[in-house]
Amino acid sequence: MLKYFSGSFIATLIGLPACAWIGWYYNPTPAAAIQAFIIATILAILEVSLSFDNAIVNASVLRRMTPLWRHRFLTWGMLIAVFGMRLVFPLVIVTVVAGIGPWSALVLAAMDPGEYSRIMMSSHMQVSAFGGSFLLMVALKYFYDENKEEHWLSWIEKPAARLGKVEAIEIGMALFILIGLSRLVSDAERGMFLTSALTGIVTYVVVDGISSFLEDMGGASVDLNRASAGLFLYLEVLDASFSFDGVVGAFAITNNLFIIMIGLSIGAFFVRSLTILFVEKETLQKFTYLEHGAFYAIGALATLMLLNPLLHVPEWVTGLIGAAFIIAAFISSLWSPSEPSAEPPAK
Repeated sequence: MLKYFSGSFIATLIGLPACAWIGWYYNPTPAAAIQAFIIATILAILEVSLSFDNAIVNASVLRRMTPLWRHRFLTWGMLIAVFGMRLVFPLVIVTVVAGIGPWSALVLAAMDPGEYSRIMMSSHMQVSAFGGSFLLMVALKYFYDENKEEHWLSWIEKPAARLGKVEAIEIGMALFILIGLSRLVSDAERGMFLTSALTGIVTYVVVDGISSFLEDMGGASVDLNRASAGLFLYLEVLDASFSFDGVVGAFAITNNLFIIMIGLSIGAFFVRSLTILFVEKETLQKFTYLEHGAFYAIGALATLMLLNPLLHVPEWVTGLIGAAFIIAAFISSLWSPSEPSAEPPAK
């Protein structure tokens, strides 16, 4: 068990003291150092709680990839998750919103964290709408699958699977939901909400289309490396969508970009470790409904992100809702065990 989490523990042992030093640097007192240490710990735990369902979904896709692309997901993907989403992504937002250069945004983060945080939080609605609509498409695509045979909550999933015979029904349902929600958004924010949400749907369609195209190239003789490349692309965008709300929401806990990056990155390491554990221990095959619970959790997260213009749900509440679905699915799996399937479920 330790081998799966060794990298995560090393990241923790390096990251938390580094955050304490950052706290001391900005305010050279023991209290500031301890506070930074505690905040980073909370952010790491929050990241794991919000992304546990992400680890399960990642595992369901990762077990269909070649060992080479699994390794790339854990190396290249980790670099993208740590530096791309936790450092570059917030800088890009501030660069666009404030109309300044990337270096100026980094200097602003270092010299005036309060103003940097204010700019980040001002874009929370657009970011949540984009990420929420993308994740909504992920959940709907899973349930509106006519080939889906294993059902957890049959009274929901069986009718949804039958409706999956209707072409692009998940897109139609997502648009229906967005139109309904947009009527509740204020006139000043409605245009930004719809633009961001529709961009999320378009992004999903493009990424899913490219992934499916790479998987299907070659007809019956599928090129596993090319198919794995498509799945890698899908996983990276999926990971990014999970990160959106957590990254922006973290600024409600602290306005220090560097503590946020380190704290969330520690959590990201643990999510990667859980993903590999789930794959190598064949957790999803042993616990039949665990994947179902993860997609219900994704649907709940997407809904809460899309509701951001109307109400703010604290991140810890979002994490508890996701955990409730996964725990319930885990318990149901213990009651109804099944043999591991020969073929992994489709994305």
